[in-house]
Amino acid sequence: MSGLGTTPRGPGFVSPQLEPGVPTDPPASAGPAGGSGRGRWLVAGLATIGVSVAGGALAGGWAGDRAAGDPAPAAAGPPPATAAPAPTGGVPGDLVGAAATALPGVVSVRAGAAGGSGFVIDAQGHVITNNHVVAGATNVSVVGGDGRRRPAEVVGRDPGSDIAVLRVASAEGLRPLAFAAGSPRVGEPVLAVGSPLGLSGTVTAGIVSALDRQVRLGAGVRRAAIQTDASINPGNSGGPLVNARGEVVGVNTAIATLEGGGNIGIGFAIPVERARSAAQQIISSGG
Repeated sequence: MSGLGTTPRGPGFVSPQLEPGVPTDPPASAGPAGGSGRGRWLVAGLATIGVSVAGGALAGGWAGDRAAGDPAPAAAGPPPATAAPAPTGGVPGDLVGAAATALPGVVSVRAGAAGGSGFVIDAQGHVITNNHVVAGATNVSVVGGDGRRRPAEVVGRDPGSDIAVLRVASAEGLRPLAFAAGSPRVGEPVLAVGSPLGLSGTVTAGIVSALDRQVRLGAGVRRAAIQTDASINPGNSGGPLVNARGEVVGVNTAIATLEGGGNIGIGFAIPVERARSAAQQIISSGG
């Protein structure tokens, strides 16, 4: 696929261990995102590889059957002493249901030659994405799971939190996603939903690896982020990280790389409360 770019672009994310003394969580009015990359930096740009494929789809499946001659399972007995405790907190393990809930509200974002992801948050057609996805773009549109392309206006941007809000004229066929109440738990299953490398409607599974992980956004300040091992790649920026109920717990925004490589199992998401607060402020002041 020669149409894919090779160098992700976007604000830099730097490991706090490599940059001691950088201030943490300044006011949201921090300056525009920027930054440069070097080996073992955590870099964003998840959404900004341009995809020139005009149309198409990738599909795949796995199937497995138990052999007809397999012996019947042994009679049930007491669980072994090493059995894991039953999950608590009411979070189901049905990620298939979570994907079915989330996918109708997730869109691919087209911003000039760049692309990313976003998700609908209300019946008025407001869409949350990353600021670095649409920064500098004059022609923005979104494509939903129905394949319909909708023009979108940029309601406003908050470079300090890397959140932007778009609005489409008609949200028909797009299902707003619900925000989770409170923070996720370490070890909780999550899905990253979006359009990595332009492959719309992609879902990848993982867990919450850590909370309050301090990483530096391109504005040059550290902010607490959710760390996850759900596979996040260029094009996922702005898409939701959802729990097993399909509720948004974060906005995917960055990955860790080694020497400019791809996903290595360490990704970061803006916590939902910060993303929601930034979005509400943008909407109230700009539309």
